[in-house]
Amino acid sequence: MARPDDEEGAAVAPGHPLAKGYLPLPRGAPAGKESVEPQNGPKAGTFPVNGAPRDSLAAASGVLGGPQTPLAAEEETQARLLPAGAGAETPGAESTPLPRTALSPRRFVVLLIFSLYSLVNAFQWIQYSIISNVFGGFYGVTLLCIDWLSMVYMVAYVPLIFPATWLLDTRGLRLTALLGSGLNCLGAWIKCGSVQQHLFWVTMLGQCLCSVAQVFILGLPSRIASVWFGPKEVSTACATAVLGNQLGTAVGFLLPPVLVPNTQNDTNLLAYNISTMFYGTSAVATLLFILTAIAFKEKPRYPPSQAQAALQDSPPEEYSYKKSIRNLFKNIPFVLLLITYGIMTGAFYSVSTLLNQMILTYFEGDEVNAGRIGLTLVVAGMVGSVLCGLWLDYTKTYKQTTLIVYILSFIGMVIFTFTLDLGYIIIVFVTGGVLGFFMTGYLPLGFEFAVEITYPESEGTSSGLLNASAQIFGILFTLAQGKLTSDYGPKAGNIFLCVWMFIGIILTALIKSDLRRHNINIGITNVDVKAVPADSPTDQESKTVMLSKQSESAI
Repeated sequence: MARPDDEEGAAVAPGHPLAKGYLPLPRGAPAGKESVEPQNGPKAGTFPVNGAPRDSLAAASGVLGGPQTPLAAEEETQARLLPAGAGAETPGAESTPLPRTALSPRRFVVLLIFSLYSLVNAFQWIQYSIISNVFGGFYGVTLLCIDWLSMVYMVAYVPLIFPATWLLDTRGLRLTALLGSGLNCLGAWIKCGSVQQHLFWVTMLGQCLCSVAQVFILGLPSRIASVWFGPKEVSTACATAVLGNQLGTAVGFLLPPVLVPNTQNDTNLLAYNISTMFYGTSAVATLLFILTAIAFKEKPRYPPSQAQAALQDSPPEEYSYKKSIRNLFKNIPFVLLLITYGIMTGAFYSVSTLLNQMILTYFEGDEVNAGRIGLTLVVAGMVGSVLCGLWLDYTKTYKQTTLIVYILSFIGMVIFTFTLDLGYIIIVFVTGGVLGFFMTGYLPLGFEFAVEITYPESEGTSSGLLNASAQIFGILFTLAQGKLTSDYGPKAGNIFLCVWMFIGIILTALIKSDLRRHNINIGITNVDVKAVPADSPTDQESKTVMLSKQSESAI
C-alpha cells in the first residue's frame, strides 16, 4: 500500500534539505555578536529556525568563504547566515540551504472535511433555539429549558477546553479531529431516540455529547491553517475553516422552521417531522466521520512555511503545556484580545440564541422569517469572513482590520436595536445582514491575530482560550439578555449588548500589534536566536538549531 502522503510529492517546489550549522539573524545584527551553544547549554529548550534570502547571501558568503546557494523564490527571507561559531568557519558550509517547504494538494481535502463536520456540529447547536416555541410545546418545557439546549454548548466548553487543547498539542491534529467528528455523530444518533414528549432528557443527553464534540472542533481552524497552508494563504484558510461553522449556523436557521413547522395541534405529525430532521442529521454526520477517518492526515510531508518548519523541528520533549498556558496569560496583548474576542463572540451567540424570541415579539407567528433573518445574518457574516481573510493575507494589517470591524459591528448592533420595532420585516433583514457581515466576519480575525501575537505558542491553545472566553461571555450575555428581553423587551437586551461592545472597542484599541509569525516568515525576527552545528561532514553528532523566545518582548 502506498504511503498516505506519496501523492503530495508532486506539489513540492524546488527546495533543499534541512539547514545545518547556520543562524538566521535580524537585519543589521553585527557579525560575531551571537554565541553558539549546544542543546544542553544554558540556552537550550527552545525552537529551531532557519532562513536565508537571496539579497543577503552575498554578504554571508564573504564570511563563509564559499559560493552562494541559489534559493527558490518562496524560500526567500530577510535574514543573514553566520557560521556556527563567531568568526569561525564551518566545514561543508558552502552547501547549507533552507528547510524544504512545499504546499500539499491534500490541504484542500483536509480543510473541506473539517469545514463540513464543523457545519453539522453548528447546525445541531442552533436547531432547537430557532424554533424554541415548537420544541417547548412538544416536550412541555419552558423556553429557558430550550435555551439551555443551546447554552450547554457554552457550558461544556469552559471546563473541557484545557484537556482538549492538551490533547491537540500532545497527541496531534488527526486524533482531535476524529474525536470531534465521532462525538458529533454519536450525539446526533442519540437524539433520534428522543422523539417522544417525555424524553426531553434524552435530547439533552445527545446535545451534551454534541457540545463535547464542539470542544474538539472550535480550536482547529488556526491549527489546520498553520500546519497545512502557506504564508500567503493561511488567513484565508483559517477564515474558510471558520466559514464551515458559520454555514452550519446558517443552515440551522434555515432548515428547522421548514422541516418542523408549527403543527402542535397534530402531535404525531410534529414527532414525524422532528424525527426526519434528526435522522437526516445523523446520516450526514456518520458519512463525515467515515471521511475523517479515511482522509484526514496529521500534517503534510513537507512544512508549508519557514515558521512551521521551525516549530516542527523542535524536539517534542521540550514542549510544556503548562508553561505555554502561563506564557499566554503573561502576554498582555493576548489577554486584552481574550476579553474583546469573548465580548464580540459572546454577543453573537446571545443574539443567535434569542433571535427567535426577539423576532416573534414584533412579528407574531413568523417563525419562518425568523429563521430567514438568522440565515441572512450568518450568510452575510460568511462573506465578511472570507473578505477579511483575503484582506489579512494581502495586507497583514491585523490590529487595524480587527479594530475597524469591531467598530462597524458596534454600529450595526445599534442600528439593529433601534430599527427592530419599526414593524417592517424587510428592514430587519437588511440590518441583520449588516450586523452579521461584521460581527460574524470578526471571528477568523480574532483567531489569526492571536496566532500572530503569541507565536510560537500553540495555535490550538490560543484558539481554545479565545473560544473559552467566548463561551463564558456567551452564557452570561444569553442569561442577562434573555432576562431583560422577557422583562423589558428586546430593545433593553440589545442595548445591554451595545454597551459591552463599546467597551470591547476601547480594549481592542489598547492591543499592541507584534506580528511574530509574520516576522519569522519574512526573516525579520524580534526573538533571540541561537544555532549549533548539526550533522556536518566532520561532526555526525546530532544537534539542533535553536530559537529561544524573547521574554515577552511585545508587552
